Amino acid sequence: MIFASFEFLFLFLPLFFAVYYLTPFRYRNWPVLLLSWGFYAWWRVDFLALLAAVTVFTYATVMAMDRVGPKTRNGTRLLTVGLAGNLGVLAYFKYANFGVAAFNDLLAGLGMQPMGWSEILLPIGLSFYVLQSVSYLVDVWRGDVPVSRSFVNYAAYKAIFSQLIAGPIVRYAEIEQELKGRTHSLELFGLGARRFMVGFAMKVAFADTLSPVVDAVFALPAPSLADSWTGAIAYTLQLYFDFAGYSAMAIGLALMMGFHFPENFNFPYLAGSIQNFWQRWHMTLSRFLRDYLYISLGGNRGGEARTYVNLLATMVIGGFWHGANWTFLLWGFWHGGLLAAHRAWRAAGHGPMRYAAGNALTMLAVVVGWVAFRAPDLATTWRMYGGMLGLHGARLSDMLAWQVMPDQWWTLAIALLVAYLPLAGRWLPWERAPASMHPAWRAVWVVAPFVGFILGLVLLYSRAAVPFLYFQF
Repeated sequence: MIFASFEFLFLFLPLFFAVYYLTPFRYRNWPVLLLSWGFYAWWRVDFLALLAAVTVFTYATVMAMDRVGPKTRNGTRLLTVGLAGNLGVLAYFKYANFGVAAFNDLLAGLGMQPMGWSEILLPIGLSFYVLQSVSYLVDVWRGDVPVSRSFVNYAAYKAIFSQLIAGPIVRYAEIEQELKGRTHSLELFGLGARRFMVGFAMKVAFADTLSPVVDAVFALPAPSLADSWTGAIAYTLQLYFDFAGYSAMAIGLALMMGFHFPENFNFPYLAGSIQNFWQRWHMTLSRFLRDYLYISLGGNRGGEARTYVNLLATMVIGGFWHGANWTFLLWGFWHGGLLAAHRAWRAAGHGPMRYAAGNALTMLAVVVGWVAFRAPDLATTWRMYGGMLGLHGARLSDMLAWQVMPDQWWTLAIALLVAYLPLAGRWLPWERAPASMHPAWRAVWVVAPFVGFILGLVLLYSRAAVPFLYFQF
Protein backbone atom coordinates (compact mmCIF):
# COMPACT_ATOMS: atom_id res chain seq x y z
CA MET A 1 0.00 0.00 0.00
CA ILE A 2 1.50 3.29 -1.11
CA PHE A 3 0.23 6.85 -0.72
CA ALA A 4 -0.57 7.09 -4.43
CA SER A 5 -3.06 4.22 -4.39
CA PHE A 6 -6.83 3.96 -4.03
CA GLU A 7 -6.65 1.58 -1.07
CA PHE A 8 -4.61 4.12 0.86
CA LEU A 9 -6.67 7.16 -0.12
CA PHE A 10 -10.13 5.67 0.29
CA LEU A 11 -9.62 2.86 2.81
CA PHE A 12 -6.68 3.34 5.16
CA LEU A 13 -6.63 7.14 5.39
CA PRO A 14 -10.34 7.65 6.26
CA LEU A 15 -10.14 4.78 8.76
CA PHE A 16 -7.02 6.20 10.37
CA PHE A 17 -8.35 9.73 10.85
CA ALA A 18 -11.75 8.48 12.02
CA VAL A 19 -10.10 6.38 14.74
CA TYR A 20 -7.48 9.03 15.50
CA TYR A 21 -9.88 11.91 16.08
CA LEU A 22 -12.45 9.78 17.92
CA THR A 23 -9.76 8.73 20.40
CA PRO A 24 -9.36 10.99 23.47
CA PHE A 25 -6.30 13.19 23.06
CA ARG A 26 -4.19 11.65 25.81
CA TYR A 27 -4.46 8.25 24.07
CA ARG A 28 -3.93 9.37 20.45
CA ASN A 29 -0.44 7.93 20.23
CA TRP A 30 -2.06 4.50 20.45
CA PRO A 31 -3.86 4.70 17.09
CA VAL A 32 -0.73 6.28 15.60
CA LEU A 33 1.26 3.25 16.74
CA LEU A 34 -1.20 0.44 16.08
CA LEU A 35 -2.58 1.64 12.76
CA SER A 36 0.93 2.52 11.54
CA TRP A 37 1.98 -1.02 12.37
CA GLY A 38 -1.06 -2.22 10.43
CA PHE A 39 -0.04 -0.02 7.50
CA TYR A 40 3.44 -1.54 7.58
CA ALA A 41 2.13 -5.11 7.90
CA TRP A 42 0.19 -4.60 4.66
CA TRP A 43 3.38 -5.62 2.85
CA ARG A 44 4.50 -8.49 5.08
CA VAL A 45 3.73 -9.38 8.68
CA ASP A 46 7.23 -10.71 9.31
CA PHE A 47 8.62 -7.30 8.36
CA LEU A 48 6.44 -5.85 11.11
CA ALA A 49 8.01 -8.30 13.56
CA LEU A 50 11.44 -6.95 12.62
CA LEU A 51 10.32 -3.32 13.05
CA ALA A 52 8.85 -4.15 16.47
CA ALA A 53 12.00 -6.04 17.48
CA VAL A 54 14.26 -3.10 16.51
CA THR A 55 11.96 -0.73 18.39
CA VAL A 56 11.95 -2.84 21.58
CA PHE A 57 15.71 -3.46 21.40
CA THR A 58 16.56 0.23 21.01
CA TYR A 59 14.12 1.33 23.70
CA ALA A 60 15.45 -1.26 26.18
CA THR A 61 19.07 -0.32 25.39
CA VAL A 62 18.42 3.38 25.99
CA MET A 63 16.56 2.70 29.24
CA ALA A 64 19.50 0.62 30.46
CA MET A 65 21.89 3.36 29.35
CA ASP A 66 19.86 5.89 31.33
CA ARG A 67 20.04 3.76 34.49
CA VAL A 68 23.84 3.49 34.44
CA GLY A 69 24.47 7.00 33.07
CA PRO A 70 25.01 7.61 29.33
CA LYS A 71 28.57 8.98 29.54
CA THR A 72 29.84 6.31 31.95
CA ARG A 73 31.91 3.37 30.78
CA ASN A 74 28.89 1.05 30.94
CA GLY A 75 26.73 3.66 29.21
CA THR A 76 29.22 3.86 26.35
CA ARG A 77 29.29 0.06 26.14
CA LEU A 78 25.51 0.03 25.89
CA LEU A 79 25.70 2.64 23.13
CA THR A 80 28.09 0.35 21.27
CA VAL A 81 25.73 -2.60 21.76
CA GLY A 82 22.78 -0.54 20.54
CA LEU A 83 24.60 0.70 17.46
CA ALA A 84 26.00 -2.75 16.68
CA GLY A 85 22.56 -4.33 16.99
CA ASN A 86 20.84 -1.83 14.71
CA LEU A 87 23.62 -1.60 12.14
CA GLY A 88 24.03 -5.37 12.24
CA VAL A 89 20.38 -5.82 11.25
CA LEU A 90 20.84 -3.30 8.45
CA ALA A 91 24.04 -4.97 7.26
CA TYR A 92 22.48 -8.44 7.20
CA PHE A 93 19.32 -7.58 5.31
CA LYS A 94 20.80 -4.96 3.00
CA TYR A 95 24.34 -6.12 2.28
CA ALA A 96 24.52 -9.88 2.80
CA ASN A 97 23.39 -10.62 -0.77
CA PHE A 98 25.95 -8.16 -2.13
CA GLY A 99 28.73 -9.60 0.04
CA VAL A 100 28.01 -13.18 -0.93
CA ALA A 101 27.77 -12.27 -4.62
CA ALA A 102 31.13 -10.47 -4.48
CA PHE A 103 32.67 -13.44 -2.63
CA ASN A 104 31.28 -15.88 -5.21
CA ASP A 105 32.70 -13.73 -8.02
CA LEU A 106 36.09 -14.01 -6.32
CA LEU A 107 35.71 -17.79 -6.00
CA ALA A 108 34.73 -18.04 -9.66
CA GLY A 109 37.81 -16.05 -10.61
CA LEU A 110 39.91 -18.58 -8.70
CA GLY A 111 38.18 -21.48 -10.44
CA MET A 112 36.31 -22.60 -7.32
CA GLN A 113 32.67 -23.49 -6.79
CA PRO A 114 30.43 -20.65 -5.54
CA MET A 115 28.95 -20.73 -2.07
CA GLY A 116 25.28 -21.71 -1.86
CA TRP A 117 23.00 -18.84 -0.80
CA SER A 118 19.30 -17.98 -0.69
CA GLU A 119 18.52 -14.35 -1.55
CA ILE A 120 17.38 -12.22 1.39
CA LEU A 121 14.45 -9.88 0.81
CA LEU A 122 15.06 -6.30 1.98
CA PRO A 123 12.35 -5.12 4.41
CA ILE A 124 10.61 -1.92 3.32
CA GLY A 125 11.85 1.19 5.13
CA LEU A 126 14.62 -0.61 7.05
CA SER A 127 17.29 1.93 6.12
CA PHE A 128 15.20 4.80 7.45
CA TYR A 129 14.02 3.38 10.76
CA VAL A 130 17.52 2.08 11.56
CA LEU A 131 18.91 5.61 11.07
CA GLN A 132 16.22 6.86 13.47
CA SER A 133 17.43 4.35 16.06
CA VAL A 134 21.04 5.41 15.53
CA SER A 135 20.21 9.10 15.96
CA TYR A 136 18.18 8.42 19.12
CA LEU A 137 20.92 6.29 20.69
CA VAL A 138 23.64 8.85 19.95
CA ASP A 139 21.53 11.85 20.97
CA VAL A 140 20.68 10.28 24.34
CA TRP A 141 24.33 9.35 24.89
CA ARG A 142 25.42 12.89 24.04
CA GLY A 143 22.76 14.34 26.34
CA ASP A 144 21.03 16.18 23.49
CA VAL A 145 17.59 14.67 24.17
CA PRO A 146 15.88 13.25 27.25
CA VAL A 147 15.05 9.57 27.42
CA SER A 148 11.49 8.65 26.44
CA ARG A 149 10.12 6.78 29.43
CA SER A 150 6.92 5.99 27.58
CA PHE A 151 7.33 3.01 25.28
CA VAL A 152 4.15 3.96 23.41
CA ASN A 153 5.49 7.45 22.67
CA TYR A 154 8.83 6.11 21.45
CA ALA A 155 7.26 3.30 19.41
CA ALA A 156 4.78 5.75 17.86
CA TYR A 157 7.67 8.04 16.92
CA LYS A 158 9.37 5.13 15.15
CA ALA A 159 6.21 3.96 13.43
CA ILE A 160 4.37 7.12 12.23
CA PHE A 161 3.19 5.77 8.91
CA SER A 162 3.73 8.96 6.92
CA GLN A 163 7.53 8.79 7.34
CA LEU A 164 8.06 5.13 8.15
CA ILE A 165 8.89 3.95 4.64
CA ALA A 166 11.05 6.69 3.09
CA GLY A 167 11.47 9.57 5.50
CA PRO A 168 12.01 12.41 6.09
CA ILE A 169 14.47 11.16 8.71
CA VAL A 170 12.83 12.63 11.79
CA ARG A 171 14.94 12.85 14.94
CA TYR A 172 13.28 12.21 18.26
CA ALA A 173 14.17 15.70 19.51
CA GLU A 174 12.25 17.27 16.61
CA ILE A 175 8.88 15.92 17.73
CA GLU A 176 9.53 15.03 21.38
CA GLN A 177 7.19 17.69 22.74
CA GLU A 178 4.50 16.94 20.17
CA LEU A 179 4.49 13.29 21.21
CA LYS A 180 3.45 14.51 24.65
CA GLY A 181 1.07 17.24 23.55
CA ARG A 182 0.27 18.75 20.16
CA THR A 183 -2.15 21.21 18.65
CA HIS A 184 -5.03 20.14 16.44
CA SER A 185 -7.03 22.64 14.43
CA LEU A 186 -9.05 22.82 11.26
CA GLU A 187 -6.53 25.29 9.84
CA LEU A 188 -3.58 22.96 10.51
CA PHE A 189 -5.50 20.01 9.09
CA GLY A 190 -6.31 22.03 5.98
CA LEU A 191 -2.68 23.09 5.48
CA GLY A 192 -1.63 19.47 5.83
CA ALA A 193 -4.25 18.32 3.32
CA ARG A 194 -3.10 20.99 0.86
CA ARG A 195 0.53 19.90 1.24
CA PHE A 196 -0.49 16.29 0.71
CA MET A 197 -2.38 17.13 -2.48
CA VAL A 198 0.59 19.08 -3.87
CA GLY A 199 2.88 16.11 -3.21
CA PHE A 200 0.36 13.70 -4.72
CA ALA A 201 0.22 15.75 -7.93
CA MET A 202 4.03 15.92 -8.08
CA LYS A 203 4.29 12.17 -7.75
CA VAL A 204 1.50 11.03 -10.07
CA ALA A 205 1.37 13.76 -12.71
CA PHE A 206 5.12 14.27 -13.15
CA ALA A 207 7.20 11.42 -11.71
CA ASP A 208 4.95 8.54 -12.76
CA THR A 209 4.44 9.97 -16.25
CA LEU A 210 8.20 10.17 -16.79
CA SER A 211 8.86 6.71 -15.37
CA PRO A 212 8.29 4.77 -18.66
CA VAL A 213 10.64 7.13 -20.51
CA VAL A 214 13.41 6.49 -18.00
CA ASP A 215 12.85 2.73 -18.03
CA ALA A 216 12.91 2.66 -21.84
CA VAL A 217 16.19 4.60 -22.11
CA PHE A 218 18.06 2.60 -19.48
CA ALA A 219 16.99 -0.63 -21.20
CA LEU A 220 18.43 0.38 -24.59
CA PRO A 221 21.40 -1.75 -25.68
CA ALA A 222 23.21 1.21 -27.29
CA PRO A 223 21.59 4.55 -26.38
CA SER A 224 22.45 7.46 -28.65
CA LEU A 225 23.46 10.94 -27.54
CA ALA A 226 19.84 12.14 -27.68
CA ASP A 227 18.57 8.93 -26.02
CA SER A 228 21.03 9.09 -23.14
CA TRP A 229 20.54 12.75 -22.31
CA THR A 230 16.76 12.39 -22.61
CA GLY A 231 16.84 9.49 -20.13
CA ALA A 232 19.29 11.19 -17.77
CA ILE A 233 17.28 14.43 -17.64
CA ALA A 234 13.99 12.54 -17.38
CA TYR A 235 15.36 10.55 -14.42
CA THR A 236 16.70 13.73 -12.81
CA LEU A 237 13.19 15.16 -12.87
CA GLN A 238 11.45 11.88 -12.04
CA LEU A 239 13.53 11.33 -8.92
CA TYR A 240 12.99 14.89 -7.71
CA PHE A 241 9.23 14.94 -8.21
CA ASP A 242 8.89 11.40 -6.84
CA PHE A 243 10.91 11.88 -3.65
CA ALA A 244 10.02 15.52 -3.03
CA GLY A 245 6.40 14.59 -3.69
CA TYR A 246 6.60 11.75 -1.17
CA SER A 247 8.20 14.08 1.38
CA ALA A 248 5.48 16.69 0.82
CA MET A 249 2.81 14.03 1.38
CA ALA A 250 4.57 12.78 4.51
CA ILE A 251 4.86 16.30 5.94
CA GLY A 252 1.24 17.04 5.03
CA LEU A 253 -0.06 13.88 6.71
CA ALA A 254 1.99 14.71 9.80
CA LEU A 255 0.44 18.19 9.96
CA MET A 256 -3.00 16.60 9.79
CA MET A 257 -2.00 14.68 12.94
CA GLY A 258 -0.51 17.76 14.62
CA PHE A 259 3.17 16.88 14.02
CA HIS A 260 5.66 19.24 12.38
CA PHE A 261 8.24 17.26 10.40
CA PRO A 262 11.44 18.89 9.11
CA GLU A 263 11.55 19.93 5.48
CA ASN A 264 13.40 17.56 3.18
CA PHE A 265 13.79 19.56 -0.06
CA ASN A 266 14.42 23.21 -0.83
CA PHE A 267 14.41 23.48 -4.64
CA PRO A 268 17.71 21.57 -4.99
CA TYR A 269 17.99 22.05 -8.74
CA LEU A 270 18.37 25.79 -8.18
CA ALA A 271 21.68 25.20 -6.36
CA GLY A 272 24.63 27.33 -7.43
CA SER A 273 27.27 24.86 -6.23
CA ILE A 274 27.55 21.19 -5.31
CA GLN A 275 27.77 22.13 -1.63
CA ASN A 276 24.58 24.16 -1.96
CA PHE A 277 22.94 21.22 -3.71
CA TRP A 278 23.53 19.03 -0.68
CA GLN A 279 22.13 21.76 1.56
CA ARG A 280 18.91 21.53 -0.45
CA TRP A 281 18.56 17.85 -1.46
CA HIS A 282 17.27 15.21 1.01
CA MET A 283 18.16 17.64 3.77
CA THR A 284 17.38 15.30 6.66
CA LEU A 285 19.85 12.75 5.30
CA SER A 286 22.45 15.44 4.63
CA ARG A 287 22.18 16.64 8.23
CA PHE A 288 22.35 13.06 9.49
CA LEU A 289 25.54 12.37 7.51
CA ARG A 290 27.06 15.62 8.77
CA ASP A 291 26.11 15.25 12.45
CA TYR A 292 26.62 11.51 12.97
CA LEU A 293 29.23 10.52 10.40
CA TYR A 294 31.30 13.44 9.08
CA ILE A 295 31.74 15.04 12.54
CA SER A 296 32.38 11.62 14.13
CA LEU A 297 35.16 11.01 11.57
CA GLY A 298 36.77 14.27 12.64
CA GLY A 299 35.07 16.73 10.28
CA ASN A 300 37.45 19.54 9.37
CA ARG A 301 39.43 19.35 12.61
CA GLY A 302 42.39 17.33 11.30
CA GLY A 303 43.74 19.59 8.59
CA GLU A 304 42.89 19.96 4.92
CA ALA A 305 44.01 16.52 3.77
CA ARG A 306 42.03 14.78 6.52
CA THR A 307 39.00 16.95 5.75
CA TYR A 308 39.02 15.79 2.12
CA VAL A 309 39.29 12.17 3.24
CA ASN A 310 36.36 12.66 5.66
CA LEU A 311 34.23 14.26 2.95
CA LEU A 312 34.96 11.42 0.55
CA ALA A 313 34.37 8.73 3.20
CA THR A 314 31.09 10.32 4.28
CA MET A 315 29.67 10.43 0.76
CA VAL A 316 30.88 6.93 -0.12
CA ILE A 317 29.21 5.52 2.99
CA GLY A 318 26.15 7.64 2.23
CA GLY A 319 26.11 6.23 -1.29
CA PHE A 320 26.42 2.65 -0.05
CA TRP A 321 23.60 3.31 2.45
CA HIS A 322 21.32 3.81 -0.54
CA GLY A 323 21.89 0.28 -1.77
CA ALA A 324 24.22 -2.70 -2.00
CA ASN A 325 25.49 -2.10 -5.50
CA TRP A 326 28.77 -0.94 -7.05
CA THR A 327 26.79 1.83 -8.77
CA PHE A 328 25.97 3.45 -5.43
CA LEU A 329 29.62 3.32 -4.40
CA LEU A 330 30.51 5.01 -7.70
CA TRP A 331 27.84 7.67 -7.07
CA GLY A 332 29.19 8.24 -3.55
CA PHE A 333 32.78 8.59 -4.82
CA TRP A 334 31.55 11.03 -7.48
CA HIS A 335 29.81 13.33 -5.01
CA GLY A 336 32.54 12.99 -2.39
CA GLY A 337 35.09 14.00 -5.00
CA LEU A 338 32.93 16.92 -6.13
CA LEU A 339 32.56 18.21 -2.57
CA ALA A 340 36.30 17.88 -1.96
CA ALA A 341 37.03 19.71 -5.24
CA HIS A 342 34.59 22.48 -4.30
CA ARG A 343 36.26 22.87 -0.92
CA ALA A 344 39.72 22.97 -2.53
CA TRP A 345 38.50 25.60 -5.01
CA ARG A 346 37.24 27.82 -2.21
CA ALA A 347 40.36 27.19 -0.08
CA ALA A 348 42.45 28.46 -2.99
CA GLY A 349 40.77 31.82 -2.59
CA HIS A 350 38.22 31.61 -5.40
CA GLY A 351 34.84 33.15 -4.73
CA PRO A 352 31.52 31.65 -5.80
CA MET A 353 30.83 31.47 -9.53
CA ARG A 354 28.21 33.61 -11.18
CA TYR A 355 24.88 31.96 -10.54
CA ALA A 356 24.13 30.88 -14.14
CA ALA A 357 27.53 29.23 -14.58
CA GLY A 358 27.48 27.70 -11.09
CA ASN A 359 24.02 26.23 -11.55
CA ALA A 360 24.81 24.89 -15.02
CA LEU A 361 28.01 23.21 -13.81
CA THR A 362 26.31 21.86 -10.69
CA MET A 363 23.40 20.40 -12.61
CA LEU A 364 25.71 18.84 -15.18
CA ALA A 365 27.53 17.08 -12.33
CA VAL A 366 24.26 16.06 -10.66
CA VAL A 367 22.74 14.66 -13.86
CA VAL A 368 25.90 12.67 -14.61
CA GLY A 369 25.82 11.30 -11.06
CA TRP A 370 22.14 10.32 -11.26
CA VAL A 371 22.95 7.98 -14.16
CA ALA A 372 25.02 5.75 -11.87
CA PHE A 373 22.37 6.11 -9.15
CA ARG A 374 19.64 4.82 -11.50
CA ALA A 375 21.54 2.18 -13.48
CA PRO A 376 21.01 -1.41 -12.28
CA ASP A 377 24.67 -2.28 -12.78
CA LEU A 378 28.01 -0.86 -13.89
CA ALA A 379 27.61 -2.18 -17.44
CA THR A 380 24.46 -0.09 -17.89
CA THR A 381 26.22 2.90 -16.32
CA TRP A 382 29.11 2.76 -18.80
CA ARG A 383 26.68 2.19 -21.66
CA MET A 384 24.74 5.32 -20.70
CA TYR A 385 27.93 7.36 -20.27
CA GLY A 386 29.10 6.20 -23.69
CA GLY A 387 25.81 7.35 -25.15
CA MET A 388 26.08 10.73 -23.41
CA LEU A 389 29.45 11.16 -25.15
CA GLY A 390 27.92 10.30 -28.51
CA LEU A 391 29.68 6.96 -28.94
CA HIS A 392 26.48 5.26 -30.18
CA GLY A 393 25.27 7.92 -32.58
CA ALA A 394 23.65 11.29 -32.03
CA ARG A 395 20.00 11.32 -33.09
CA LEU A 396 17.03 9.94 -31.20
CA SER A 397 16.86 6.22 -31.93
CA ASP A 398 13.80 4.59 -33.45
CA MET A 399 13.73 2.16 -30.50
CA LEU A 400 13.06 5.06 -28.15
CA ALA A 401 11.05 7.35 -30.44
CA TRP A 402 8.13 4.94 -30.78
CA GLN A 403 7.95 4.38 -27.01
CA VAL A 404 7.77 8.04 -25.91
CA MET A 405 4.29 9.51 -26.23
CA PRO A 406 3.62 13.22 -26.89
CA ASP A 407 2.20 13.71 -23.39
CA GLN A 408 5.50 12.43 -21.95
CA TRP A 409 7.51 14.95 -23.97
CA TRP A 410 5.19 17.70 -22.73
CA THR A 411 5.51 16.43 -19.15
CA LEU A 412 9.30 16.50 -19.44
CA ALA A 413 9.24 20.12 -20.62
CA ILE A 414 6.68 21.27 -18.02
CA ALA A 415 8.50 19.45 -15.20
CA LEU A 416 11.73 21.23 -16.16
CA LEU A 417 9.90 24.57 -16.14
CA VAL A 418 8.29 23.86 -12.75
CA ALA A 419 11.66 22.86 -11.25
CA TYR A 420 13.13 26.25 -12.21
CA LEU A 421 10.00 28.36 -11.73
CA PRO A 422 10.96 29.40 -8.15
CA LEU A 423 13.77 31.48 -9.68
CA ALA A 424 11.06 34.08 -10.32
CA GLY A 425 10.82 34.41 -6.54
CA ARG A 426 8.79 37.35 -5.33
CA TRP A 427 7.41 37.92 -8.84
CA LEU A 428 5.28 34.81 -8.38
CA PRO A 429 1.99 35.88 -6.77
CA TRP A 430 1.58 32.58 -4.94
CA GLU A 431 4.97 32.93 -3.25
CA ARG A 432 3.57 35.58 -0.92
CA ALA A 433 1.69 34.83 2.29
CA PRO A 434 -1.95 33.95 1.47
CA ALA A 435 -3.25 36.92 3.45
CA SER A 436 -1.28 39.35 1.27
CA MET A 437 -2.32 37.84 -2.06
CA HIS A 438 -4.84 39.36 -4.40
CA PRO A 439 -8.18 37.54 -3.87
CA ALA A 440 -7.94 35.95 -7.31
CA TRP A 441 -4.50 34.51 -6.59
CA ARG A 442 -5.62 33.43 -3.14
CA ALA A 443 -8.37 31.44 -4.81
CA VAL A 444 -5.78 29.85 -7.11
CA TRP A 445 -3.59 29.06 -4.09
CA VAL A 446 -6.52 27.21 -2.52
CA VAL A 447 -8.00 25.54 -5.59
CA ALA A 448 -4.89 24.59 -7.63
CA PRO A 449 -3.71 21.76 -5.30
CA PHE A 450 -7.21 20.26 -5.37
CA VAL A 451 -7.26 20.40 -9.17
CA GLY A 452 -3.82 18.74 -9.23
CA PHE A 453 -5.09 16.07 -6.85
CA ILE A 454 -8.12 15.32 -9.04
CA LEU A 455 -5.87 15.15 -12.11
CA GLY A 456 -3.66 12.73 -10.20
CA LEU A 457 -6.65 10.55 -9.35
CA VAL A 458 -7.70 10.44 -13.00
CA LEU A 459 -4.19 9.45 -14.05
CA LEU A 460 -3.96 6.90 -11.25
CA TYR A 461 -7.24 5.34 -12.41
CA SER A 462 -5.91 5.04 -15.97
CA ARG A 463 -2.68 3.24 -15.11
CA ALA A 464 -1.07 1.04 -12.49
CA ALA A 465 0.30 2.64 -9.31
CA VAL A 466 4.07 3.21 -9.45
CA PRO A 467 5.95 2.56 -6.17
CA PHE A 468 8.03 5.40 -4.73
CA LEU A 469 11.62 5.21 -5.93
CA TYR A 470 13.04 5.42 -2.40
CA PHE A 471 11.09 2.33 -1.29
CA GLN A 472 13.96 0.24 -2.70
CA PHE A 473 16.52 1.99 -0.50
